[in-house]
Amino acid sequence: MGTVTLGELCRECGVSKETVVRLIRQLVSEGYDIELEPGKGYRLNSYPETLSSCELMSRINTQWAGKRVYYREETESTNEDARFLAEEGMAHGSLVIAETQTAGKGRKGRSWSSPKGSSIYMSMLLRPDFPVNKASMLTLVMAVSVADALSQLYDMEVKIKWPNDILISKKKVCGILTELYNHPDHTYSVVVGVGINVNQKGFPEEIADIATSILIEKGDSCNRADIVLAVMEYFEYYYDLVAEGGDLSALVDIYDTYLINRNERVKVLDPAGEYEGLAKGINDQGELIVELADGSITRVYSGEVSVRGIYGYT
Repeated sequence: MGTVTLGELCRECGVSKETVVRLIRQLVSEGYDIELEPGKGYRLNSYPETLSSCELMSRINTQWAGKRVYYREETESTNEDARFLAEEGMAHGSLVIAETQTAGKGRKGRSWSSPKGSSIYMSMLLRPDFPVNKASMLTLVMAVSVADALSQLYDMEVKIKWPNDILISKKKVCGILTELYNHPDHTYSVVVGVGINVNQKGFPEEIADIATSILIEKGDSCNRADIVLAVMEYFEYYYDLVAEGGDLSALVDIYDTYLINRNERVKVLDPAGEYEGLAKGINDQGELIVELADGSITRVYSGEVSVRGIYGYT
């Protein structure tokens, strides 16, 4: 972060020196570390730990992903907020983010624990121009985006449990919930909700064996805004590849490198009947390829199907 003179700030913002000084004092009071270097100007050393709309939108480096942020101090569910805003014309790529949720949603109607101020609860609205039967691919696009962001920021070994759980040390650090909504004008929108455990120091006893946070794994607290911004950049890049190609072919190899049980035996919990096989990776539609004992291949579509390791969660 370079040094900027008072004159440069005035010209850039189109305001007086007095206004700039007042704004700098306000930013310092909000937690921004701004240093005055005599004879040189002002230097921004660090950002506060905040997820405000202003903070995120001022730092975002994308064309459309996360360019508009709707911030909530508290909400029932960011996915529900995004759905309501979609009906009011919220733009493609807009992001709803909250400090806490009172009715966070997980897969299959499960609740999602949402302690205040320690994690990321966000939902992105998408208005895809590809067929509705391709929308489920977006769950995997987000999974790769989160995995890449955490790997890049913190140099940790991150894995994906198909299709959408992000794991560190074989414990869940992130969940993704994708919901599709049809509109009266025969268009549709998709809301991709993401919950990332960032700065939690512990978890309730009933989930402590399968849940973790970045703080627990890394040993230090993390800036949540840095994570959101990195996820948005990766997601925009991968989404554009999928939109251009019409499938996940450009992401298959990347996704498979993260797949925790690739080439390992898994149990497929299908409502029609459980079975076991060898997980081989995904295909260009995002289905899990499973090799059965007789050598035949089956393709597992997420829907109501779950996949578990033979001896546990992974």
